[in-house]
Amino acid sequence: MFIDRAKIYIKAGNGGNGCTSFYTEKYVPNGGPDGGDGGDGGNVIISVGENIASLSEYRFGKHYKAENGANGSGKNRHGANGADLVLKVPRGTVVRDADSLAIIADLFHADDSVTVLYGGKGGKGNARFKSSRRQAPGFSQQGEPTKEHSVVLELKTIADVGLVGFPNAGKSTLLSVLTRANPKIASYPFTTLSPNLGVCMGDDFSFTIADIPGLIEGASEGAGLGHQFLRHVDRTRILIHVIDAASFDGRDPIQDYYTVNDELVKYNPDLALVPQVIALNKTECADKKKIDEFISTVDGNIIQISCVTHAGIKELIYAVKEKLSTLPPQGPIEFEPFVYPDADPNAFTVRRSDDGAFVIEGELIERLARTVVLEDRDSFTYFQRRLDDSGVTKALRRAGIKNGDTVRMLDTEFTYEE
Repeated sequence: MFIDRAKIYIKAGNGGNGCTSFYTEKYVPNGGPDGGDGGDGGNVIISVGENIASLSEYRFGKHYKAENGANGSGKNRHGANGADLVLKVPRGTVVRDADSLAIIADLFHADDSVTVLYGGKGGKGNARFKSSRRQAPGFSQQGEPTKEHSVVLELKTIADVGLVGFPNAGKSTLLSVLTRANPKIASYPFTTLSPNLGVCMGDDFSFTIADIPGLIEGASEGAGLGHQFLRHVDRTRILIHVIDAASFDGRDPIQDYYTVNDELVKYNPDLALVPQVIALNKTECADKKKIDEFISTVDGNIIQISCVTHAGIKELIYAVKEKLSTLPPQGPIEFEPFVYPDADPNAFTVRRSDDGAFVIEGELIERLARTVVLEDRDSFTYFQRRLDDSGVTKALRRAGIKNGDTVRMLDTEFTYEE
């Protein structure tokens, strides 16, 4: 099944925990701290993969996690870094933050890759906390945890030419005539259920063509199938607008032309600037009066063709070739990349809970919690000094704390004393 949009949840690896350890060896009674650091967690990377045409791999798998860093160990052994998670997507995939829909990356080129999330840093072992005043620190630091984020993957087909038009106008047949593609062709509406790609080859030129499933009135608002695939015309340099001149189903070719153009502009006003070549199809069995009426009414580069007899096909190919030669090459979307922000390591807040306790929250407290072992005297002393140095103590005083009041941080409570 062709899937061109998927929402997935990604999470970088957590950092490994630092180790609390002391060097021990026979005849060495006073070995110092030798706890090693934890390894860094793996990153989440999204990159273009070879021979991938859709996002179907992500239809069922929704949660993707990079490997956590390994814990440190004694003898100053550093934990292994977690392996990166590399997600392969088709060329042309746009990666968005699911909440804001801001663009993280446009993977336009065949070798494009983006690191969306970075792994957590490994915690420091107790050997890192040794100092002239603290010879035997009995604590280490836990690894940095990471948060899960959701992203949207959107495939925008990269093709020089897009075929647009009402269902059964003959787009799939025209694609098979212009290229070696073998799309499904039938006489009922919405035969084409996903974009088809082909390459038109000449003696000294070639261009790629995308057949976009038929548009109907209201497609830009969700009617029919076209709204699912309109994003695939965003990158095209030129549009071949296929019109059913025979009108076997009773539609008016002129009205079809204006309806499809109206839907394109409603979806993206910039598509009004994309050049069009109008392929008036099925002329071998169309009423000449209707053909003349269309040509006299519609202003544009109109070429009469027949996919059955191949009349006008060469003329259409060279008209597209000449137009493409005057247009700039395709390029990625211009955007300001969205980056998931790093939390401020010194941020904290002080608030009063309903039971009167002073609650301290924020990134500073979460990071301290990974380092502090309250049962260890050295660790608790370090903890108190960090609270003073970070301004937490002053903030508590400004909030009106008094001796004997309860202070709560995460799952820990203690009594405040000056």
